[in-house]
Amino acid sequence: MDRLTNAVRPYPWGSVTALPELMGVAPDGSPQAELWMGAHPAAPSRLERGGRSLGLDEVVEADPRRELGDASVRRFGPRLPFLLKLLAADAPLSLQVHPDPARAAAGYARENARGIPLDAPHRTYRDAQHKPEMIVALTPFEGLCGFRPPRECAALLDALRVDRLAPYAATLRSAPEKEALREVFSAFLALPPDLLAEIGGALAAAARRPGPLREAFAGYDAIARAYPGDPGVPAALLVRQVRLAPGEGLFLGPGVPHAYVKGLGVEVMAASDNVLRCGLTSKHVDVPELLRVVRFDALAAAVVRPVRAPAGEEVYPAPVDDFRLSRLALDGRGGARVLPASRPQILVCTAGAVRLAGPGREVVLPPGASVFVPAGEAVTASGEGTVFRATTGV
Repeated sequence: MDRLTNAVRPYPWGSVTALPELMGVAPDGSPQAELWMGAHPAAPSRLERGGRSLGLDEVVEADPRRELGDASVRRFGPRLPFLLKLLAADAPLSLQVHPDPARAAAGYARENARGIPLDAPHRTYRDAQHKPEMIVALTPFEGLCGFRPPRECAALLDALRVDRLAPYAATLRSAPEKEALREVFSAFLALPPDLLAEIGGALAAAARRPGPLREAFAGYDAIARAYPGDPGVPAALLVRQVRLAPGEGLFLGPGVPHAYVKGLGVEVMAASDNVLRCGLTSKHVDVPELLRVVRFDALAAAVVRPVRAPAGEEVYPAPVDDFRLSRLALDGRGGARVLPASRPQILVCTAGAVRLAGPGREVVLPPGASVFVPAGEAVTASGEGTVFRATTGV
């Protein structure tokens, strides 16, 4: 069991205060968006072994079977297949989708064959992996996820009172669902600047008008003010607003448009960089490939609630085996909980103080602190606090 030192990613959309407050430290005035826990080469966690400071990626590479276990290496190769984060959003992230495994592998091979450098700004596929992910709210959390039914989209467009949007509302009411969403979504990504400006003004006005859609328009107006003139603003009008209570999760599968808007949460994902952006960004938007990846279905957001499991865990079910996320709430009265030892795992405390005991070592985790536990190493947890456990699904 190794105590981890983790990198904070200072993305502009991050909160200045949420992560420092969780960890009990003073904010430094800069946005602190994500705390990464894992072996991702862009910002690997660090640990001490044999008096040396090493990256978790180096440790895994040196002896993958010892660190990850045979089952994980057979399924995913000699790499930690998941990345765990604490995410603190104070402004909207980009509206985006992720590819399925087949499209990720094909896109990565295609761009390699074209000789596009991995760090090129116009590169779409930076590895051959899919990127399912899950966020679990630690505070009230707002986001966008999945398309609204076309008729709901049409009602929103009508209520904006922008005459030039009427043809799109008509399409949403008359065409079959997939066709309507694809046609209008594609068109919105190519709207002229003057219409984008008009939509921004209309959202500001609609957010001030009394009525049943006022709250919805207030959310979209905040996005428009954060990204004025961005084609992702009208595209976002087609995507459902989602609000999570603390403890609720959201699973994001391939092709589902989504964006986190505001709040603090624990996020786990497959360790991939494959993101296709739809808007709300200054980064590259590959519209033709995006339209091949997006799933044009009006599906309810996949809100996930934990399920009780052995050892007192509450598991957040996900239909992938790259990761498994669970929560352990300790009240100090139930004795030590024995955590399964067959898989590699990262444990992060989010409240209270959690005592972890393993072979020859004991660690007390305050909020924001984390450890890596190699496969095959038994650990017990005790104390009063909450710890999230990320591991593999195999």
